[in-house]
Amino acid sequence: MIDYKRAGVNIDKGNKFVKDIAKMVASTSRSEVMGGIGGFSAFTKIPGKYKEPVLVSSTDGVGTKLKVAEAVNRHDTIGIDLVAMCVNDIVVTGAEPLFFLDYFATGRLNDKKAIEVMKGITKGCKDAGCALIGGETAEMPGMYKGDEYDLAGFCVGVVERKKIITGSGVRPGDAIIGIESSGVHSNGFSLVRKAFTKKELKGREGKTLLTPTIIYVKAILKLLKKVKVKSMAHITGGGFYDNIPRVLPEGTSALIYKELWPVPVIFKLIQKRADLSAREMYRTFNMGVGMALVVNKKDVEKARMAIKSSGLKSWTIGEIIKGDREVVI
Repeated sequence: MIDYKRAGVNIDKGNKFVKDIAKMVASTSRSEVMGGIGGFSAFTKIPGKYKEPVLVSSTDGVGTKLKVAEAVNRHDTIGIDLVAMCVNDIVVTGAEPLFFLDYFATGRLNDKKAIEVMKGITKGCKDAGCALIGGETAEMPGMYKGDEYDLAGFCVGVVERKKIITGSGVRPGDAIIGIESSGVHSNGFSLVRKAFTKKELKGREGKTLLTPTIIYVKAILKLLKKVKVKSMAHITGGGFYDNIPRVLPEGTSALIYKELWPVPVIFKLIQKRADLSAREMYRTFNMGVGMALVVNKKDVEKARMAIKSSGLKSWTIGEIIKGDREVVI
């Protein structure tokens, strides 16, 4: 007889894992959450402070940064990256993240490793102020080797309709502010892993590359209470060249002065190892700027002071010019 357990899927172990993380998940709860985990679906009310609420959603994964986590055998930060990649995409619209769900798929459930991942997801949700209201853990022997795993996440936020940031008000002469990144974040790792040896990925370089993505949510929401932000871009896959044009209106382009902020050493090392042009680097990586904001020039100082009060560095990295939704560096 071949039962489900002998086929490689341990239902009892999966159920125990859900029970083990219940308190962890509950620690992220918001007042709008109705009930706990364990059902087929999760329920969340829309906060009553919104007069005309609009729901905003985003989904993403961590990509091959997971391979670095496996090489270093450290899994307590990768969940932060997962949350960050979703909530940072939501906050650029001016939205407040409400709740998050994760999907953890593995060949064989390793309780210790999975709980470490969940610690990161929990921390990420707390940092973003959103509730972890559910998820899915799937054992799929044959799809993944041993206890290797993959991650995906889904987030929903809410914004007042009249306060949605669309970029439509951007005009030539506006200033572009860049907010610091913590390093490579969670993009370009298929390239990054080719720039380092397996030994390096298991050592100091790997630990540096595992530095989690900054979650900008609370800093941005705080900023929006003080300054009118016309447009925001989360600098992820596609770097400057692909992300900034997505939030520019017709007739405008972004002029970026790359000498205006310090590029972290890790990017210079990657460029040297991979023999990449400057354009390719700025098209693939954030180069030390994880979030770009467009504001009126008169609001630059006030905006940067607000960002500083959240413990983040920022620089005026460029300006809006006439153009055809391009980035000039």
